[in-house]
Amino acid sequence: MYTISKQSNKKAWAGAIAEPAKEFPLTQLPIISGKIPNGLRGKLYRNGPARLERGGRRMGHWFDGDGAILSVNFTDGGATAVYRYVQTTGYKQEAAADKLLYGNYGMTAPGAFWNQLLKPVKNAANTSVIALPDKLLALWEAGRPHALDLQTLETWGEDDLGELNKGLPYSAHYKRDDQTGEIFNFGIIPGLNAKLNIYKSDATGKIIQQTTYPLDGIPIVHDFVLAGQYLVFCIPPVRLNFFPVLLGSSFGDALEWKPQLGTQILVFDRQTLSLVSRSETKPWFQWHFVNGHLDASGSAIIDIACYEDFQTNQYLKEVPTGKTHTSAQSTLTRVHLQPQTGKVTSIEQILDRHCEFPKVPDQNVGQASRYTYFSSFSKGTDISQELVNAIARFDFQTQTLVETNLKPNLYPSEPQPAQDAQNPQQNWVITVVYDGNSHSSEVWVFDSDRLDAEPVCQLGLPSVIPHGFHGTWNPV
Repeated sequence: MYTISKQSNKKAWAGAIAEPAKEFPLTQLPIISGKIPNGLRGKLYRNGPARLERGGRRMGHWFDGDGAILSVNFTDGGATAVYRYVQTTGYKQEAAADKLLYGNYGMTAPGAFWNQLLKPVKNAANTSVIALPDKLLALWEAGRPHALDLQTLETWGEDDLGELNKGLPYSAHYKRDDQTGEIFNFGIIPGLNAKLNIYKSDATGKIIQQTTYPLDGIPIVHDFVLAGQYLVFCIPPVRLNFFPVLLGSSFGDALEWKPQLGTQILVFDRQTLSLVSRSETKPWFQWHFVNGHLDASGSAIIDIACYEDFQTNQYLKEVPTGKTHTSAQSTLTRVHLQPQTGKVTSIEQILDRHCEFPKVPDQNVGQASRYTYFSSFSKGTDISQELVNAIARFDFQTQTLVETNLKPNLYPSEPQPAQDAQNPQQNWVITVVYDGNSHSSEVWVFDSDRLDAEPVCQLGLPSVIPHGFHGTWNPV
């Protein structure tokens, strides 16, 4: 059994990424405690960086790890799971060579200086997933999605969704309207001034409409939000300085925080994909939006996981080393803006607790949602030293927070709400938990109304699942 050396001074979470993850075939999961709810039927898919080293060299940033997909299927006969790496071209080439060959967000390609400039970055397929009727897509920030078999997780290869020609990127943070089935997404095309590509797809994933909008410089745009009839992008004041890249710096290290630029707000019409308004407001940074909706007056209400600056990038860079020392707190923050003018009328911090990997129930995306689920830190945690070690639910109606009360050295992944198939009023919350005490991983199911109670079900997994990023729930 793997154990963290006391001499290393590393926290228990480091055990989950100390070694590359081990795949496993379709496996019946043992029930450790409780029972699977009768109405919980469907599949959980989760993606994340599962390999952070190759040939004795560690990758430069958490974002650089090779993606692997976990599928957990809840049926009348119990739960089964499959775990497989996404077989990207870069992954297969590096596996054959048993060494790193490519650069990425936080690292340059090994070898001669010209190799760093000429070698393309590796599509790590490690950030999120979207379940379509006939395939699963593994999503990454700066390239095409990879299509996988929904059942076996066999990698079929890159997918152009009918329109992603010439390597157009398709980001990890799509938004799907549960009522219409429409899927919205974007991609950033680099250049002296980057371009924002916006895509609209039908329920099959096929792109049926797209547009391109010029940006100022090369910003980092990780997510956007659907709010009623609008798509809203908040462009944080982070810009790529290409000069250090030419001298051998990684992209992640060449990003500069420029608060004097403020945050740019771009509002697009979801039907035409045309620009409605553009404005600027105070500087902040966000990786993730929580959700958006329109109130009765037509004002857009945008909830974000808000950082005061870009220190989060340094924290995430430290994660692959197994030891962090940078504090980076994100708080649940609500922005009110007028879509037709882009004017921000108020910015309000809702909670002073750390908020990351936020989720609302799928049926509420783009609409008002009473509940928001997110990852956080338990009270008293030194956030500079730890990974998120709690999940929580905030009730906007009652203004109350309910959070897990886990034992030390337990690390839950992003909380995934799942609607009960028999009772639409009942929601469950599924998370994958790494236990740093036993160096093992489990699937936990909570009653969404009782996150502070024991999970209603705990399922054992055959091998450790490293800390991941994003997932989705695919109901029966």
